[in-house]
Amino acid sequence: MPRAHVQLVLRTASFRRFRHRKAVRPNERSALAKSTQNDLSRLVRTADPAVRKAFDVEMQSFSKLHARYLAEKENREQLDWDRIKSPNDRQVIPYGHLPQITGPEGLSKLAVLKVNGGLGTSMGISGAKSALEVKDRLTFLDLIVQQVEHLNTTHKVDVPLILMTSFNTHDDTLRIIKKYVSQRISITTFNQSRYPRIWKETLQPCPKYASDDKKHWYPPGHGDLYESLVHTGVLDRLLAEGKEYLFVSNSDNLGAVVDQRILQHMIDSDAEFLMEVTDKTKADVKGGTLIEYDSSIRLLEIAQVPADHVDDFKSVRKFKIFNTNNLWINLRALKRIMDGGGMDLDIIVNPKMTDNGQAVIQLETAAGAAIKHFNNAHGINVPRSRFLPVKSCSDLLLIKSDIYSLQNGRLHMSESRMFGSVPVIKLGDHFKKITDFQPRFKKIPNIIDLDHLTVTGDVHFGRGVTLRGTVIVVANEGQRIDIPDGCVLENRLVSGNLNMTEL
Repeated sequence: MPRAHVQLVLRTASFRRFRHRKAVRPNERSALAKSTQNDLSRLVRTADPAVRKAFDVEMQSFSKLHARYLAEKENREQLDWDRIKSPNDRQVIPYGHLPQITGPEGLSKLAVLKVNGGLGTSMGISGAKSALEVKDRLTFLDLIVQQVEHLNTTHKVDVPLILMTSFNTHDDTLRIIKKYVSQRISITTFNQSRYPRIWKETLQPCPKYASDDKKHWYPPGHGDLYESLVHTGVLDRLLAEGKEYLFVSNSDNLGAVVDQRILQHMIDSDAEFLMEVTDKTKADVKGGTLIEYDSSIRLLEIAQVPADHVDDFKSVRKFKIFNTNNLWINLRALKRIMDGGGMDLDIIVNPKMTDNGQAVIQLETAAGAAIKHFNNAHGINVPRSRFLPVKSCSDLLLIKSDIYSLQNGRLHMSESRMFGSVPVIKLGDHFKKITDFQPRFKKIPNIIDLDHLTVTGDVHFGRGVTLRGTVIVVANEGQRIDIPDGCVLENRLVSGNLNMTEL
């Protein structure tokens, strides 16, 4: 038997031994790690010579992540739930305790980074999610640029905007930002890492060639931010330009604008890392939270929670806050940490299914998990207005409504709204995709006095519709409900052929 064929048979037999096993034995881990490293080396050799060096760096980073994953599977270590405590008053500071400031202090040393790698597939968006029009025919990127440009113009500073894209959004982003070339803003883009998915059964990389289809690759979460800043040279360039602080947030969070009070607090307190958290509601029970563990502050994600403690994690009594993913980072501290060996961020195992039904795994990390690596890191409990993400068409309806107006790219809640909270909006599957959502509204309803809206089934809204109080609209299978132009619904249940019941 040829030697190569013998090796193939041995490898296949080895893989069969640990299929479907939750833990990995030490000898299996060693064999698998070596086999994976060989696969990654072969992948690197298939890369275009023009990008091979950068691709090799990415595969080395993935190899370390994969090796840590195997080690954790072998050790099967879990957090000791009894050692988890709620953070104390020094670890999470109320926003109201921060200094009042309106001047430009600190802004000359600030850069803004938006995580811009998402496609918005849950909303049926095929391109970069940040290119979606969200308010007054303006996109996420339009609003972000307006915010930073207004900051620069008002305070006569030069805060640069950095966009971390993924291989899914990079080309779209480059095309879109061309229209901002004449505006008072410096925009830099860089592509985060591209990691190979691994087969769930064998834990081997899915792609065989660097040019394999996108379905075999994934952007490894926003925790990749730190390594990508280093590998692309962006971190060194920012430091060379005199930038010392970085404000990071998701591009789809329209409440994440530069806050000078938080920046000044970071400077005054010598904090190397700040995480903005906000009070948890029923809609946020799955969001990551800050905890005290062995006298240090850490981020706890639901994926890390033992199954028998998930209900405890979701409880608002013990875990009252959640991570908004608005982060403030001291760049000099980040440089020190990365030069000293980098970070071992907690691994989030994200199971996926391919189009043909094969189970794969994505190994991801969260940017907020870096909090444990920085000195004097803590949370700031901010107002809910700093967390306005658009994750669904229900969120989009809220943003497009008369509850909010725009000023210099920032959303402002209408003074006509009697309560500081926003209404709960739940749109059914007929509204799930953006292509289904848009034609169902001749015009977005007036919802200034709305408390709760639930819509299920084939429902269409006319122009000038007003919704107040609690409104529930239910179209049964095979039925269609058209809410007429100018209709006012207040505390109503609408079903069947416009049958209305007062609530």
